Amino acid sequence: MSKILKITGLEKTYTSGNKELTVLQHISFEVEKGQTFSIIGPSGSGKTTLLGLCAGLDNPNAGTVELCGQDLSTLNEDERAQLRNKEVGFIFQNFQLLPTLTALENVSVPLELQGDKEATKKSMTLLEKVGLADRFDHYPSQLSGGEQQRVALARAFANAPTILFADEPTGNLDEETGEKVIQLLFDLNKETGTTLVIISHDLDLANRTQQILRLKGGQILTNLPTAVS
Repeated sequence: MSKILKITGLEKTYTSGNKELTVLQHISFEVEKGQTFSIIGPSGSGKTTLLGLCAGLDNPNAGTVELCGQDLSTLNEDERAQLRNKEVGFIFQNFQLLPTLTALENVSVPLELQGDKEATKKSMTLLEKVGLADRFDHYPSQLSGGEQQRVALARAFANAPTILFADEPTGNLDEETGEKVIQLLFDLNKETGTTLVIISHDLDLANRTQQILRLKGGQILTNLPTAVS
């Protein structure tokens, strides 16, 4: 398998007042194409910051990020946005659906941005796959948390991403609903062959992926394959 994500010597610091806060240091790892990979650690360990750097949403102070064969440091903001629109999918803890759009319209957005003339048809198929065939015309405020996350899941897979980043995808869901969402996530991942990177504090969820990277205090504690490999 080829490397879909390669992180080398990553460092990230922030300045607060006259103090410098180191969030990540000496971070290096690789994710293979089609792999399921999890990054776990307690709150404040740098997980979400690392995700932002991996996806090119932020810049490191040192080190390199190669995403889908592109060194992000060589791309400008517009080029990074184009790369994300073409290759990357996201799922967030708080769903991040557009409140003024229906479920169908939310899923259609990434396809319409690519000029896909079959955006509506493909979006309907995805919503059917996640069990929301009767919710096409519902707005986020009319959906439960689990239903909103399933819409977000369908949207994340809409542009057939090469890699999908899921940041605490069950954080706002109860255990039963969260399990259903995770099963859908892994089912769609298997069906499409998308590389899956999950950010979580949930070890049970992490153990369902092929590789676990553990962060603590902004540093890698361990980076080991799981029994799933």
